[in-house]
Amino acid sequence: MTREQPKQAPPPVQRLRVRYAKRGRLRFTSHRDFSRAFERAVFRARLPMAYSSGFNPHPRISYAGAAPTGSASEAEYLELALAEVVDPASVHAALDEALPDGLDVVEVVVSRGGGFAELLQASRWQLVVTVPVAEAQAAVAAFLAADEAPVQRMTKKGLRDFDSRAAVLSLAASEAEGGALLDLVLRHLEPAVRPDDVLTGLASVGGLVVHGVPMLTRQAQGPYDEETGEIGDPLRP
Repeated sequence: MTREQPKQAPPPVQRLRVRYAKRGRLRFTSHRDFSRAFERAVFRARLPMAYSSGFNPHPRISYAGAAPTGSASEAEYLELALAEVVDPASVHAALDEALPDGLDVVEVVVSRGGGFAELLQASRWQLVVTVPVAEAQAAVAAFLAADEAPVQRMTKKGLRDFDSRAAVLSLAASEAEGGALLDLVLRHLEPAVRPDDVLTGLASVGGLVVHGVPMLTRQAQGPYDEETGEIGDPLRP
């Protein structure tokens, strides 16, 4: 007996791009946990989602450039595919109401089309570390002067070696309450270099010893301007 083929879902009629934040204790939410929470929020908000084809259709949500677990972020992004045209402001309000505090919708806009992930070329991070600012500045100077800063990290494919220096577009240390503030701009490479990898590189190349757990916050991500060194708004490329 031939198994009946699933019906093909109709194409979306609208795509919305969403910027959201991970704040407070919810910075420890993994990407998998967030995606589950977001799908529940979409259901509670009664959004007219477009669904995938196949025997197990699911709402069409595309995630891009998710921050590592444990990192706070003011600039996370995803794209929704909808079966009806809706007002972005009403989607913003409905999603913000349905999501827990700490997972906060910042902005919702209509997609202008084209690839979204390709716009997320770099990120700006703030890293608060409990070390004297003079030590942090010395380590940053040594790191930036180095040709490379090899680090190791366990990934889904096992232990990997890569150069944490290659992704760093800019790095500076300034004084912060209780320690130092590192302002870091990272180019998105493959494999991805994370802020904690840069801290590992600062330890190996610059001798930086960080006490306690650093606070890592992504402030922005988007297209990178090679001339100005600025990160643009991916919702308005």
